[in-house]
Amino acid sequence: SHIMSEYVRMTDTERDQIDQDAQVFMRTCADAIHQLRAEAHKGVQSAQVKEHRTAVLDFVEDYLKRVCKLYSEQRAIRVKRVIDKKRL
Repeated sequence: SHIMSEYVRMTDTERDQIDQDAQVFMRTCADAIHQLRAEAHKGVQSAQVKEHRTAVLDFVEDYLKRVCKLYSEQRAIRVKRVIDKKRL
């Protein structure tokens, strides 16, 4: 109970700010990946280097998509809780 007494809950405003910042961050990451993909093969002659860069960018893009999906699922849970709380 001592630990719980020191625990401070976040406000809805703080949660909204985190949501907004997370969306901006994910959009920025997606744009950066897109730019890297556009510039990844400039000046590169080796097919192996091109394949490697493509594979790395595919991996990073897939990872970002999984993070975005997880974020969306967590946000949906939060929205559902807010709706359920309003019903009560």
